[in-house]
Amino acid sequence: MKNMKKSILTVLVTGIWVNISETIRWELLIKLYWIEYYQNLNLDFPVELTNNLAWMTWGFLVALVVFILSRKFTLMQTAVISWLALFVMLWIVLGNINILPMEIIKFVVPLSLLEVFVASWICQKLSPIN
Repeated sequence: MKNMKKSILTVLVTGIWVNISETIRWELLIKLYWIEYYQNLNLDFPVELTNNLAWMTWGFLVALVVFILSRKFTLMQTAVISWLALFVMLWIVLGNINILPMEIIKFVVPLSLLEVFVASWICQKLSPIN
């Protein structure tokens, strides 16, 4: 039971980190790119509460995936696998449906790598069994 509580705490702390990281990156660096890109497509960028809740849920699911991977892999392996599975695949899908402004890549690649590395580190440090 103690390990279960520590696992939940680890995922919660990691999820908070991911969501803070995503929010800072969004607000300070890429929000205007997305909004302008959508306007050029004659679309309104979705900013309803449900969209924000969906992204927050995504952040906690990222934390869960990183936590699960951290139980089986080293810090670097966890970070690389997480980044490829969660971010690169997301960008491929968004690019495929033409809703990814490519000019944000210069920001999101290094910052998302940092994000998953720190998330992996949190999981390695807080995990009940290392």
